[in-house]
Amino acid sequence: MNRSTSPETHLSSLASTINALRPFVPSRDFDTSKRFYLELGFTLAYDGEGIAELLFGRHSILLQDFYEPAHANNSMLQMVVGDLDAWWRHIDSLWLTERYALNAPIAPAMQPWGRRVAFLFDPSGVLWHISEAAPAAS
Repeated sequence: MNRSTSPETHLSSLASTINALRPFVPSRDFDTSKRFYLELGFTLAYDGEGIAELLFGRHSILLQDFYEPAHANNSMLQMVVGDLDAWWRHIDSLWLTERYALNAPIAPAMQPWGRRVAFLFDPSGVLWHISEAAPAAS
């Protein structure tokens, strides 16, 4: 940044260089968590020593072979989708609770902040907020 460039312009320029922003997701049992995410619909892009890159379309997470209960139980991810009901049918059809001994997914409901959200726990306790996209402004 030179002195004639505003901080906002500089940051905007830096933002345009970001290709991906991936959260690291902890796993109590690395293989079980990989299987869970693959069944959910992710694909495996990379599987290395203690880390796996899982893709869903153009989005991805980095599953790590690391588990700290306080960290995992306080980790949350939000996925904003165009058709929450379709996602819920997909999640419900997988019988995840019975097969992975995890907290039951919570069906879509309107939340106090004005969005419909379904909740899904992964095998390590990470909580996914699957949120309906905001309606387009009219």
